[in-house]
Parts: sequence; C-alpha cells; structure tokens
Amino acid sequence: MRNRFRPQAAKTIVHGSKNPGQRRERMKKVNIRELAQVLNISVATVSKALRDSHEISAETKKKVVEMAALLNYTPNPHASSLRKKNSKTIGVILPKVADNFFSLAINGIQSIAESKGYHLLIYLSHDKFINEKLIVADCGSGRVDGILISISGDTETAEHLRQLNEENIPIVFFDRDFDGFDTARVITNDRECGYMAGKHLVEKGMQRPVFLSISSSLPICKERAEGFEQAIRESGIVASPAYQPVLYCEGSDEAIFEQIKTIISQQDGPDAVVASVEKIALQVYMACQELGIHIPAALKVIAFSTLETAPILNPSLTTITQPAFEIGKTAAEILFKGIEKKNFDLKGEKIILPSRLIERASTQ
Repeated sequence: MRNRFRPQAAKTIVHGSKNPGQRRERMKKVNIRELAQVLNISVATVSKALRDSHEISAETKKKVVEMAALLNYTPNPHASSLRKKNSKTIGVILPKVADNFFSLAINGIQSIAESKGYHLLIYLSHDKFINEKLIVADCGSGRVDGILISISGDTETAEHLRQLNEENIPIVFFDRDFDGFDTARVITNDRECGYMAGKHLVEKGMQRPVFLSISSSLPICKERAEGFEQAIRESGIVASPAYQPVLYCEGSDEAIFEQIKTIISQQDGPDAVVASVEKIALQVYMACQELGIHIPAALKVIAFSTLETAPILNPSLTTITQPAFEIGKTAAEILFKGIEKKNFDLKGEKIILPSRLIERASTQ
C-alpha cells in the first residue's frame, strides 16, 4: 500500500542544520497548500484536521498537527476571515486627527471594539472628499465588517457610501453626518449649542459677535451657525450695515490665519468670536498675540472644543465641550448591532448627546 504521508519531503523546506533547535529557528513558514503537498493530502483535509473536525481520523489529525509544528505552519487569519466574510475589523474614517475631539472619540470606539475582539483600521481623509471616496472604495470586498465615518468638509454626495450598502456593510455616522444618506448617526446638539454660544455673548453685552466657520456646507457648521444667528436676531442687536454674524475661514492653515488677522483687526471689527472648531480658536489666540489684541478685554472668545489644555491657556478658554468619548463609544455600540444582527435597522437610530458650555476667562 502506498504511504500517503511523506515527512521526508520536509527536507525541501527546512534549511540545514544538524541541530534540531537551530533548524527550527531558520525554518521558513509554509502555507496550508505547501503543508498539504508535503503530507500528500488535500488542502481541505489539512484544514479540517487543524480545526479538529469529526470528519478526520485521530491518526490523520495527529500527523497533520505534528507536520504543521515541524514546518512552522501558522494559519493566515486574514485569509480565513475573508472566506467567512468576517474580517474582525471595523474601519474608522476621520477628517483629521489634530483635533482633540477625534482622539477622544477613537478611545470610545476602541473600548467597544476590544470588548468584541475587533481591530480598528483608521483612515484619514484630510477633509477632502476625493480622499474619502478612495478610502470607502478600499473598505469594500470584505476588508472591514463595518464603517464608522465622520465626513469630510467638502462631501456633497453619498453615492460612494451606497456601494457599501450593496455589500451589506453597515455604516454609522458620528459627529459629522450627511443628510442625504439614511443610516444611524450619533451627533451632538449643534444648533442648540450655536444658540447657547450666541446668547452667552449677548448677555455679556457684546454688540458685534461673529461666528467663524470653516465650511458653508458641512452640516455641523451649518447647524452651529444657524443657532448662533438665531440668538443674534432675537437679541435685537443693531450693528453697522456691514456687520455679518457668520464669516468663513477656509483654505490652508496659513490662509485661515491670515483671514482671522484681517477680520479681528478691522475698524469696527468683532468684539467677540465663536470658533466653529478647535483649530480656529488657537489661531485666534495666536493672531491676537501678534496684533496686540487683549482677550477678553478687546475680544471675547468661545470655541467648540474638547481641548484638554483649555483651562490653562492664557486666558483660559470658554468652550462648548462635546462628549467625544461617549459619541465614539455609542456609535461603535450601534455599529456592532448592525454587524451582529443582520436584520437590525440602522435607519431608525439617531442619538443626540448634548454638549455643555463651560465658561472660563476668555469671556469674563
């Protein structure tokens, strides 16, 4: 009877040393196909034997396991997950990481992913739609089991996300969402917070407060700006005809810095500003230092920010602080419902976690 097992073939894989310990150290790893060739059995038989399948005899299992150890075989978890259509990975698409909000949100996401035995694959769009579109395309075909996304500043269509829907890959928005795509979202009360910021400045007696926005299309910026404008309208402020409550600072960081300097240095310029995002606030501080404008005596400042150093800035910064960790954590919890429960309807999920105004010296 022909011997089905040929362990001597291992000599073609093992690189020579008469010392077994040294031989094992120098041995190259083999894949499952090579292991099957050495044993002269099918790949399917090897796979079942390594999984301790009841279909394979104890003798065959023993020989497969011994040969796998001898040849330094290790399973490829990625290949296995693709076959099962389960990558044990979720994709997280961010516009940037410089903002402290997103680092805290990632911690919240990670706390849930780890408990589920999942890894995070983090992508940066750098606030550009073209990058976001390429990233979403890369996430298809089983690469990830679900997507958490905070959209870029110039995203104006959701067609790229619909392809993932067709592949049954669940998607959840967090912080920055898109109105034209119906799925779960975890956000904060942006309009109410914009109103809160405007009312706070009006109550401080400000006559020319402005909202500095980084985008005219990004939903969170629009919501915050509209809430701010409502507070200004209700206040009955009568400013000069040139007064505009919402101004846009767009482009590179250098361009935004120059725009801010121009805005705050103008005659009859603003007596207070609300920064729509964290980086705007820091640039306002730097511009004021360069121009010799005193905060808060000449200019009061509020920022939408989770900046941990806000209390120790000079002066300390008044903030609208978002629950970043909770937003990330909650978004991940909802995503895993979509991954684990195939009939779970993500479209019905909209969670709003409120932010809060923390007054500090920059508006006192």
